[in-house]
Amino acid sequence: MASEEIQSPELSIADQLDSEIASLRSQVESLKQELQLQTATLLTSESTRQILQTSSKRADDSSRLQELSKRADEQNAHKQQCLYRACASITTFKVRDPDPGAVDDGKVLGLRFEVMSKSRFLRPYYVMLNRPYPNSRYLRVHRHTVPQCIPLSGLAARHLPPPTAKDDYDAPKKQDLSKFARTLRRELVRYHNRSAVIGDLRSAAGLESKDGKAKELEDPIVDISLADAQAKQIRVEWSDGRTGRLIMTDDGDIVKMVVQGENGQDRESVKQLIGGSVRIEEVAKRLETA
Repeated sequence: MASEEIQSPELSIADQLDSEIASLRSQVESLKQELQLQTATLLTSESTRQILQTSSKRADDSSRLQELSKRADEQNAHKQQCLYRACASITTFKVRDPDPGAVDDGKVLGLRFEVMSKSRFLRPYYVMLNRPYPNSRYLRVHRHTVPQCIPLSGLAARHLPPPTAKDDYDAPKKQDLSKFARTLRRELVRYHNRSAVIGDLRSAAGLESKDGKAKELEDPIVDISLADAQAKQIRVEWSDGRTGRLIMTDDGDIVKMVVQGENGQDRESVKQLIGGSVRIEEVAKRLETA
């Protein structure tokens, strides 16, 4: 018993040191990011550009000045590219299918979709369209890089219907490429917003901390993860064995949550977790303040 009493303060001091080290490392990473941001801001400012232009005209031009001018040009190009990607989230381009047996002489219309998540641009998504129907300008989806959980075929059937047959007396359906592109991008943005919420919930519950320790609650949450491919259902697990399933809409509105414990449904756990929250972001805020 005496040995346990002697060791417990040492363990407490070790835990405090580990926590301080993790906090310092987090501060260092934050300062590095802040330094990069401030450097980029200074390089792209108008005053810096004027100073570099004035200094470049002098005879005592140095290699350091050339390096700064090069970095400033690169940063300006990157800034312009980010501005273009943010403002023109859907762009079109033309390519040619190298397959000698391709329809319409290999002509392909490409759609590029830009999506941003957590202040970062994700890898663009592409949809390739061609015209396989003879004597018709109707388009059809040829290839794509869209996730399978996005209802691309349903959107194509709704907004890019095939031409009607000659013996079909119904009125021909018109295609709306613009509406197809806008609707598809909205689905992509919704999907990534729902997926990003999982990271917010895990961070709020302390599951993303550097030391790997969850928040010190009576029965802490040990895992929060996606339960389906469409990112509409969230699985929550507690240390005492309780498991919960939260269902939300495409836009992140909470539909229902059920928690199962040893004695069946645990409505009190549902009340403690979501309370009167209407959106999933409100649950993350509740976890943060818990």
